[in-house]
Order: sequence, then structure tokens, then C-alpha cells
Amino acid sequence: MSDRDNEQYTGTADEHYNLISVLYHALEGASTYEIYVQDAEEAGDDELIEFFQQLQDEEYQRAERAKELLAKRIAAPQPVGR
Repeated sequence: MSDRDNEQYTGTADEHYNLISVLYHALEGASTYEIYVQDAEEAGDDELIEFFQQLQDEEYQRAERAKELLAKRIAAPQPVGR
């Protein structure tokens, strides 16, 4: 689906839609990595624990950045016709 379709079907500005999608997928990824961390803990594999925690941290950072960018754009005045 092209960006133009997103706005037409959702009524949401393309840049907002895209940032919301990034936010959702980053948080979903972080949640998945938590399961992997628990599995690695059960296996006693410290190397995998560290690896999956690092991936989880990166997803949280990505989510925070997406939230910042989204908040900035939502707070900005929208052009007429949007």
C-alpha cells in the first residue's frame, strides 16, 4: 500500500501512520525479545541473554525515538486540507 493509500483509507497523515507503525513494531519486537531472554535464562546461556537484551534495548530506543517524532508532528499545526 502506498503512502497515499494510507492517508486515504485511514484518515491519518502518512508521516503519522508510518511513525505509529514503527512504534508498534518496535514495541512488538521488544516484547518478543523478552520471551527470548527468558528462554536463554532458563537455558543458562549468558551470551544469548546479553544478545537478546541488547536487541530489546535497541527496540525500546527505536520506540522512544518514534514517540518523540510523532509527538512533535502531532503538536505542529497541520496545513489546511489535511
